[in-house]
Amino acid sequence: MRLVTYGPAFARRPGLVVDNGVLDTAAVAASGGLGSPEDTRWSSNRTVLQGGPRLLEDIRQAAERYSGEPVATFADVSLGPPVTDPDKIICLGLNYRDHAEESGLDLPKAPMLFAKFRNSLAGPHDPIVLPPVGEKIDYEAELAVVIGSRCKDVEEPDALAYVAGAMVLNDVTARDVQHQTSQWTAGKAIDTFAPCGPSLVLLDELGDLQDLDISARVNDRLVQDSNTSQMIFSVAETVAFLSRLMTLEPGDIIATGTPAGVGISRDPQVLLREGDTVGIAVGGIGSISNTVVAGPVRHTALAADREIVR
Repeated sequence: MRLVTYGPAFARRPGLVVDNGVLDTAAVAASGGLGSPEDTRWSSNRTVLQGGPRLLEDIRQAAERYSGEPVATFADVSLGPPVTDPDKIICLGLNYRDHAEESGLDLPKAPMLFAKFRNSLAGPHDPIVLPPVGEKIDYEAELAVVIGSRCKDVEEPDALAYVAGAMVLNDVTARDVQHQTSQWTAGKAIDTFAPCGPSLVLLDELGDLQDLDISARVNDRLVQDSNTSQMIFSVAETVAFLSRLMTLEPGDIIATGTPAGVGISRDPQVLLREGDTVGIAVGGIGSISNTVVAGPVRHTALAADREIVR
């Protein structure tokens, strides 16, 4: 089953993809006797996931019996991020062997973590908005997984049982802001810098998470082309590691790092400019495509911003 968020901005609703049509989750659930359309469980895909695997299975069965019309075809519907309201967005840096090699860095001994927040989320076709600070804007093709059940102190062999599914994510980064300090969040947690989707594909529709092709294109030029087998820390290792640090909640997003080919490491560099289109694809999940647009007035250097602030 594939979960989406659909509809106009600021009025997104959770939906299901069935035979290339999008069904409204609340309508499907009501038709299956799972609750009224106004039930708060259908307010977002996070609240749907909070109902646990049994509720997901009940919704799946209700969708199979549903006789109503789709709200739209998958190709035509306006999609938002599959999870709009996560409690946490945890990201891994330097988690692909080929990316560590191109960066000239040793393999990390433990997952390198940073955070993004809800403000960074964007839909699979929403614009990436250039920020007023930062000149070196980069792309990062990533597999993101979403937690399905509360998870604390789990062992690696059991970790995937707590994962609901996976989606595509672009960890857009302002490199010059990122490297101003040893902490990366400032260059990562910018508005619209985490476009994702197109749907949350539940694990029962996916094969081995550690054998998925992953790629990025900028204006149809292939710039990243790898496989999740290149990960240093697998999805299961990562979930187990994180669960020893914090309680993971349904709807939490974990972005698992990017492979080689990022723009800052290419010669010549490939940095994002207004009008560029960035496409990210992960095998078995789908693809997203986002156009880069100008935001507020952009200054020519961070130093100029500091002068204005003073």
